[in-house]
Amino acid sequence: MSLWHEISVNDMDGFAIGNAEYEEAGTGCTVILPKGRCVCGQSVSGGAPASRESALLNPLAANDNVNAVLLSGGSAFGLNAASGVVKYLEERGIGFPTSSGPVPIVCASCIFDLGVGRADIRPDEALGYQACLNAGNYKDGNHGAGTGASVGKLLGPDHMTKSGIGSFALQLGDLKIGAVVSVNAAGNVLGTDGKDMAGVRNEDGSVMSGVDAMCLALSPRQMENTTICAVMTNASFDKTACTKIAHMADDGYARALNPVHTMYDGDTIYVMSSGDVRADLNLVGTLSALAVSEAIRNAARHAEDAYGIPAMRK
Repeated sequence: MSLWHEISVNDMDGFAIGNAEYEEAGTGCTVILPKGRCVCGQSVSGGAPASRESALLNPLAANDNVNAVLLSGGSAFGLNAASGVVKYLEERGIGFPTSSGPVPIVCASCIFDLGVGRADIRPDEALGYQACLNAGNYKDGNHGAGTGASVGKLLGPDHMTKSGIGSFALQLGDLKIGAVVSVNAAGNVLGTDGKDMAGVRNEDGSVMSGVDAMCLALSPRQMENTTICAVMTNASFDKTACTKIAHMADDGYARALNPVHTMYDGDTIYVMSSGDVRADLNLVGTLSALAVSEAIRNAARHAEDAYGIPAMRK
């Protein structure tokens, strides 16, 4: 019996999560809004990230507080959705204080979903703003930043599996940790037993080994993947500690994705600390990796067939 117990990610103290999507176009975004001061760190392990304000998360940078993290579809085009989050925050006087007024600090990362639905419609300022208005409506599956997500693309689109956005949260005493992940990996999703549960499909619909698929991939589809994640905790940490926790949480990717961190992925994890619970960094990093791996699996479990892409067999 575990000492921790599972909770809903919507029960995370100090955070509100909102999805918005252009369903017909096969894309969307998910915003994580802290309800107060929030320190953030980051780990980037993939070779093709599309991101905003990443340099600010370096522990050597001056600002410790972020006002939102946005996970989005649309590849680099989807970074425009962060402008809608900025607008939403500015209207409410939220941001880094300056002599000219508050400047909202919004970090963002995007997946490549342009090959699903319509490539000419991407998350934009209006959708980012709508995601903020929707804060509190979060659910797993073909929603938000997971609307156009898929996995198992090493052998091309005819063999891939529909994925989505997934979450997992847990509580240990007063400590809460939650993860939200948009899973758009080149490789496969692995179950807790290490077996391939979703990804590169054989002709009969079964899942091919991710390693075997990599061996067969003569020219893997480049720069068209990426798994992006936000980890939230009510524990109190500085930016250096959040950065270390993000690197530990990255182990959750390795447990639930294979291959992982390729040059065709832009794998990124944000760790957001908004609270005053005292907790050991090593414990939070270990539990964060657990939350990330389970959130990845939930993204595959809750995905539904869409855009001609079959989801995993339930």
